[in-house]
Amino acid sequence: MIKNRKGAWAMIQAIFSDIDGTLLNSKHQITFDTKNTIQKVVGGNIPFVLVSARMPSSIFPLQQELNISAPVICYSGGLILGCNREILHSICLSKKSIKQIYDIVSDHYPSISFNLYGYDQWIVDNTQNPWVIQEAGIINGSPIQRVLSSYIEEDHDTHKILCMGPPEDVERLVQQIKNEVTGISVYKSKGTYLEIMDEMVSKSYAIQELEGIFNITYRESMAIGDNYNDMDMILYAGLGIAMGNAPEEVKKIADWVTSSNDEDGLKIGLEKYILSV
Repeated sequence: MIKNRKGAWAMIQAIFSDIDGTLLNSKHQITFDTKNTIQKVVGGNIPFVLVSARMPSSIFPLQQELNISAPVICYSGGLILGCNREILHSICLSKKSIKQIYDIVSDHYPSISFNLYGYDQWIVDNTQNPWVIQEAGIINGSPIQRVLSSYIEEDHDTHKILCMGPPEDVERLVQQIKNEVTGISVYKSKGTYLEIMDEMVSKSYAIQELEGIFNITYRESMAIGDNYNDMDMILYAGLGIAMGNAPEEVKKIADWVTSSNDEDGLKIGLEKYILSV
């Protein structure tokens, strides 16, 4: 039995874990000890759900590496896929919002790389852009090069916009988008990455969508993450854990702070609250 900040007691029946900075260490790897601990948890019939701003094809290989089967939450909740990769939930950005943000970036931010994601496609205007090359190496993804202005006019389903660039430009872009564009949610997943989804998209809302499938309440869920876009699920879950490498704002709202992603913080959290209970 675990007491959280809400004063509620519950046994954890499902775990929702961020990927980058949480499951993965700074070398973008899952350690041997973390993998073994996750397999012990899953062996106890507790679902382990990966929750990420990533696209599906950069999440499934991690599931396979962990040898787990569970739904996945992609694009920070914009797309949920079931165990057989069927679509359980999907929320896309409006064409109007996409055009507004694209025009802002094109007109005022030459240093920013503008990326569109829909289902399992990643669309860019230049596959040789250094930011795109860096991201492709991290997620093992393959971007598709298109003329973005034409692609947007074709009205494809888009789950996420990713803007990558220097921290000072990303911060200015955040403020401008918030001032000029409505109907969206905007998060910095790190200083150089800005993630933009529809305003109805959040990791916590995605967890709610899966509660019925798992036949649990929020009190029986554990969420663990390391950054600003994890804050809503850390606050929502019955047990919310922040990684040791998280910013102070994230640590302050968590029930507990574990060690960093380079110190097997996820493993330590699972041992403390799941395997030792």
